[in-house]
Amino acid sequence: MSKAFDLNTHVARLLLNEPFFAALSRRVDKRESKAIPTAAVLVNPHTAQFEMLYNPDFFENLTDKNRRDIIKHELYHIIFEHLTGRRPDGEHPRLWNFATDLAINSHLGDLPEGCLKPGQGPFADYPSGQTAEWYMSKLKKDKEAGDDKTEGEGEGEGEGEGEGGSGNNGQFDSHEHWGEADNVTREIAKERLKETLRKATDECSRGNNWGSVPSDIRKDIMKRLSSMVDWKKVLRYFVKTSQKANKSTSIKRINRRYPYIHPGRKTSRQAKIAISIDQSGSVSDDMLAQFFSELNKLSELAEFTVIPFDCTVAENKIFVWKKGEKRVWERVRYGGTDFNPPTDYVNTNGFDGHILLTDLCAPKPKSSKCQRMWLTTEYYAKHPYFQTNERVLAIPEQ
Repeated sequence: MSKAFDLNTHVARLLLNEPFFAALSRRVDKRESKAIPTAAVLVNPHTAQFEMLYNPDFFENLTDKNRRDIIKHELYHIIFEHLTGRRPDGEHPRLWNFATDLAINSHLGDLPEGCLKPGQGPFADYPSGQTAEWYMSKLKKDKEAGDDKTEGEGEGEGEGEGEGGSGNNGQFDSHEHWGEADNVTREIAKERLKETLRKATDECSRGNNWGSVPSDIRKDIMKRLSSMVDWKKVLRYFVKTSQKANKSTSIKRINRRYPYIHPGRKTSRQAKIAISIDQSGSVSDDMLAQFFSELNKLSELAEFTVIPFDCTVAENKIFVWKKGEKRVWERVRYGGTDFNPPTDYVNTNGFDGHILLTDLCAPKPKSSKCQRMWLTTEYYAKHPYFQTNERVLAIPEQ
């Protein structure tokens, strides 16, 4: 009996000449599942992490070119925000499923035979390279005119799944998991996607190699990355990804996969967030006031521990900023800047996440045991004293 196909052992080889997709793929969990006929992507409703499911029996019988394009197809669903964006109101889900696949398959030439594609089969009069919204409008007009191209074997109200060329007019992957995450979780995943795309684009830009990604998609990605940061989304993202889950079984909660057979799971999460405020002499009173103004906004969403520091931590001034509490800024230090003392304090006190508010005017600190993020002004974000792969956010100019 042959060993089942393991996508994780092949994906690096399959994406060897696709640096952008390879960088994105490394940040997407891949799990074998025979509960789906082919492949699927989803947002995990508990972790806000993107995941790719694949049926090993389906992948076993494909060529490498087929496998590569299917991986790219699933990653394009993530890139185009089909999982995290808002589905058109009042529309039949089946039309939207077809529209998203048409938008993706315009850019792929080695999918399994029979997969739906603009310019071919029932979609011979559909141009390539349009958005999902464009194809949605076209499908809707055709349906109203009595030409429903989504009809065929396997038609129905479901989310559209099936193998290429057999039913569903070539829609081969499953979209049934897209609605499992709630709105808040999708927003967190969307913020995570932005960070993932940023890292992938940085890697490709340094090597000046994007593989097969078309120039118009590159421009769209770069445009989205340059958009204004929404602080509420950033905080939700940071807190959510800092959370440590405590799971236990509960007979009161229905198990979604095995209802009334196994107990469900309930999850309690509480993130312990530290916010270190640089109060060294290089941080002006105006900047300090601006930092506290931002913290007043953040306190609407979460509780956190505030750690004032300069070249040492002012331990007698550490306090817990309660959720919903408003505070007036104050200066408690005037010395030099050293990022190691607040990092040591956070590392030894079991925090889950660490945000530093600073002008970045000091050497790069030691590594953090929890995820760390930096908040500064737009000027210092453009003129940092050191380089870091950790996230650096700039407070917009007032």
